[in-house]
Amino acid sequence: MSIFTRAILEINLNNLLDNYNVLKDIAKDAVPAAVVKDDAYGLGAEAVVDLLYNRAEARYFFVAHAIEALPIAQKYKDAKIFVLQGIGEDSAEIFQNNPQLVPVIGSWDMLQYWKGIRKVGRKAAIQVETGLNRLGFRMNELDKLSSDDKDEFELVMSHLACGDEKDHFMNEHQLKNFENIKRKYFPKLTASLAASDGVFLGQSFQQNMVRLGAAMYGINTAPYRPNQMKNVVTVKAPVLQISDLAKGEFVGYSATYRAAGKRKIAIVSIGYGDGVPRSLSNVGKVFFKTAKGVEEARIIGRVSMDNIICDVTNVSQIAIGDWAILAGDFYTLDDMARDAGTISYEIMSRLGKNRRFERKYLE
Repeated sequence: MSIFTRAILEINLNNLLDNYNVLKDIAKDAVPAAVVKDDAYGLGAEAVVDLLYNRAEARYFFVAHAIEALPIAQKYKDAKIFVLQGIGEDSAEIFQNNPQLVPVIGSWDMLQYWKGIRKVGRKAAIQVETGLNRLGFRMNELDKLSSDDKDEFELVMSHLACGDEKDHFMNEHQLKNFENIKRKYFPKLTASLAASDGVFLGQSFQQNMVRLGAAMYGINTAPYRPNQMKNVVTVKAPVLQISDLAKGEFVGYSATYRAAGKRKIAIVSIGYGDGVPRSLSNVGKVFFKTAKGVEEARIIGRVSMDNIICDVTNVSQIAIGDWAILAGDFYTLDDMARDAGTISYEIMSRLGKNRRFERKYLE
């Protein structure tokens, strides 16, 4: 008998690389840029950038904050790294010392700040508002730009609000707005509109550069069609204890589950402290690989900070030390998110950044 206490987060780098190459092929006329913000969605930016730089010849990356770009810039001098949140007093020194970093300027005030501190010859990117109503220059700000202002930029970009819904009217609405803005203000600039979801909408959305993020990590960003991406993330946790549960007994905090008959339960070493959504209480699933194949068990009672309790009455040959699989090839983070009432982006980020996991990279 083996006893383990820590959950394991497995990241399949070969699958991630295959996903990048598939997306690159779909958008074959556009430059691919890898989105590695939030520590590569929690999966480890260092490992992901090393993989893509060395095995896929990736040279363009997007991060959210300049501090995230610093390790990439220091290691790969010929990489170009776009910083989505732009530049401010808290990041000016990083930009000044690392010419590979390109701030994405989203407002008139930030542009003025950039012009005041940038070195001669440095260019920025400009984000324009086309319908999401998040970061980006509005039309009244674009009208204020002088010829010299426009010359500050090397890239114009925007972001789709509904790219994961193929037939949503907002997609064509934003594309039209983006094309009009390009034509009027930035006819010669490289243009980027599509993140992972927009890649699947066709060449007109792909423009000159595509930003490959969630789909590269295995998430289905085009849920109206079967997922073309390979699974990248597997989450599994060890069984610490197996017990019999008598009819009428309660399980977990607040006694939200009561056994209608005799049950067998397994206590698994993972909980919301590891990033498992508490909303999976009494609705979530785990899976065990047994001699019979993959067998399903239900999460019963409340998800607690460090443990979940599973009904394993119908799981054959289960023992302490066995691994409960919470996400994998047959039950993905997309599936978990659906059952939890959230999105897989959030779950991946929460799981990936948790130090309690034993992290394993598979190549």
